[in-house]
Amino acid sequence: MSPYDPSAFPPFAVTVDLVVLTVRRHALCALAIRRGEQPFQGRWALPGGFVRGDEDLSAAAARELSEETGLCAHDPAAPDVGNGAHLEQLATYGDPKRDPRMRVVSVAHLVLAPDLPAPRAGGDANSARWAPVDELLSTDGQTGAGLAFDHEQILADGVERARSKIEYSSLATAFCPPEFTVGELRRVYEAVWGVALDPRNFHRKVTGTPGFLVPAGGTTTRQGGRPAQLFRAGGATLLNPPMLRPEV
Repeated sequence: MSPYDPSAFPPFAVTVDLVVLTVRRHALCALAIRRGEQPFQGRWALPGGFVRGDEDLSAAAARELSEETGLCAHDPAAPDVGNGAHLEQLATYGDPKRDPRMRVVSVAHLVLAPDLPAPRAGGDANSARWAPVDELLSTDGQTGAGLAFDHEQILADGVERARSKIEYSSLATAFCPPEFTVGELRRVYEAVWGVALDPRNFHRKVTGTPGFLVPAGGTTTRQGGRPAQLFRAGGATLLNPPMLRPEV
């Protein structure tokens, strides 16, 4: 057997790109950064960066998340630290021509978090903003914003992952503060799915699904009107029956 020769294989780099989604002003928004360096200088892109030689993929994604938003990746097995965000691996993108610098494989991650403050730019970005996904993606799935690299496809995949997962999992609560009302949760579903939902039917479904919500023991008037009961996310990770997305 001939010895292994690393030089016989073409070198390539690995990056992590983040689809960071939140609900702001009743709209599903994604974090976008304007690139300050080539390639695609001046174009909007998803946050991300190269994986360092001494870190694994999840550590790289968590580092980029912290640098871009100040959030920590939430460990479900650990106590909630109050500024945690849901972080999961989304997909891998490896088109040989996706990056003009060299062969770069990106492992994209999906991040879901409650309403977040104005982002800060860092690294090779000169500005950052929360943009409604409808501004970044057109209705036919093609981009309307000219995102850099293949970030149009990555964003579309991340949005569809979020839309599908809140049907059968409790993931929608990741968009909410620790204590929330049923009305606030309904507005999350409406923002992510892009549809209006009947308040009474929604309340019946979410409060009748075992383990989805648990009473927090208080009420709030922050939405105006009569005091509304506060809930917390329950222990269920899968919803039975699921919250089926209405056809539009």
